[in-house]
Amino acid sequence: MTLKRRAFLGAGAAATAVALGQLRQRPANAQFNFRRQRTVNLYSARHYDVDDQLYEGFRAATGIRVNLVEAESDQLIERIKSEGQNSPADVLMTVDAGRLWRAEQEGLFQPVNSAALEVIPDNLRHPDGLWFGLTKRARVLMYNQATVDPAELSTYEDLVDPKWRGRILTRSSNHVYNQSLVGSMIAVHGVDETEAWARGLVANLAREPQGGDTDQIRAAAAGLGDIALSNTYYLARLIKSDRPEDQAVAETMRVFFPNQDDRGTHVNISGAGVIRSAPNADAAVQFLEYLVSPEAQRIFAEANNEYPVVEGVAIDSVVASFGEFKADSLNAAVFGRNNPEALRITDRAGWQ
Repeated sequence: MTLKRRAFLGAGAAATAVALGQLRQRPANAQFNFRRQRTVNLYSARHYDVDDQLYEGFRAATGIRVNLVEAESDQLIERIKSEGQNSPADVLMTVDAGRLWRAEQEGLFQPVNSAALEVIPDNLRHPDGLWFGLTKRARVLMYNQATVDPAELSTYEDLVDPKWRGRILTRSSNHVYNQSLVGSMIAVHGVDETEAWARGLVANLAREPQGGDTDQIRAAAAGLGDIALSNTYYLARLIKSDRPEDQAVAETMRVFFPNQDDRGTHVNISGAGVIRSAPNADAAVQFLEYLVSPEAQRIFAEANNEYPVVEGVAIDSVVASFGEFKADSLNAAVFGRNNPEALRITDRAGWQ
């Protein structure tokens, strides 16, 4: 298990009454002791250096320091389980609803009742407040504009059409992004139809799954396939890159949002929950509340090219250039609930 631990010290330590008033909107009977709760222990699967801006912003607003432990989601879940009631973890943050569901099933989260967190749409948070979506991630079709007419594109379901034989690129079904997409398909179409779809998708692959989403985009730009299944922020990173080879890929590839005439494009979340045994539970809730503040949502959007969960926060200009789209309103909890069946389906379909 590879774990990284560091304390994010930051520069700003003083909290202002104005900032606190903006960030915390709690019931009048809530009790806090800011002098005693000066740290929050974050176990995070978000391996983005730009998140340091969030930790500094939280410290500047509250005086609370973030102690960070980084690893993959499954590793962090196992660590918290092994630490038991003595775990120092206050917050678990993951990059997918499926892993939040797994942590929920392990009994790791405690319910949180916060008026400030109600700005998150109902379908992007747990109905009982066990976890909360903090950013949105659209899984789209990225196509090589030299070889694909966007008028040919329509839905995820259409990817099994024989016209796409040998033209589809995707990462492994072992990755939770694809598992959650399949989980959403199960919710819409049921097990049998989703399995037939998965088999058809495998039949149309340009190559065996390999690498991450960026690798699929690069492969499509290089002519190894025509359509890459990917989250939008991967292309945004290439567009913003100073490397000539990345700029060449960005010039070639375009974004298509599938299923606009029916349920909408599949949207996953990066999210977090407060650990049941959290030693700094109040600070943990304050941290989640900060992460849905306009300031933090702008950092998520501008620094990591994700879609904010809070309405009214501006989308990064590069991401906005992909266009507006209709998002599937399916509750993110379904992705995790259907995850075991999604794994069985992709295994039977031969989706490596």
